[in-house]
Amino acid sequence: MRTLRTLLALTMVSIFTLNTNAQTMTKDQKKSEKTFIKYADEALKLMTQEALKMDIKGVGIVCYIPGNETKSWISKMIVVKTTGTPKQNFIAVAHSKAAEMAETLINSGSNIREIKTGEFGYIGGVIKKIDSGYLLATFSGATGEQDVEVATKVLDWLVAKF
Repeated sequence: MRTLRTLLALTMVSIFTLNTNAQTMTKDQKKSEKTFIKYADEALKLMTQEALKMDIKGVGIVCYIPGNETKSWISKMIVVKTTGTPKQNFIAVAHSKAAEMAETLINSGSNIREIKTGEFGYIGGVIKKIDSGYLLATFSGATGEQDVEVATKVLDWLVAKF
């Protein structure tokens, strides 16, 4: 019973925190978040098509970061044929690229600072500033250049929706 009470208390704190964060978003940020949600699946479909056209496989992510600094993000991910190889986890690498961009607010693999624990410093993630925040796209599974090509095509398409 004590475990259930603790779980309920944590759930209430999580809901309150979620609602508090949502309330601090500006009207433009809320609108952009809705736009992101509306087009994220279509962006991931385009990412899949581009990867398959290039005969590559891997994991792609698109994210929206509200505001001028990273305090939160909303994201969607897609697997194109595989999550990795016996020695590589494409999901982890794609998220590492996204995390690096969320902190630096520039494309992954930029080498503008020393790589931190949890980052790989790989290219393959692109980020663009929009009026209400940032959009980013990343792909992992091919060469860095191919990953950048797929991510850039998707991000250019997604930015045009805002």
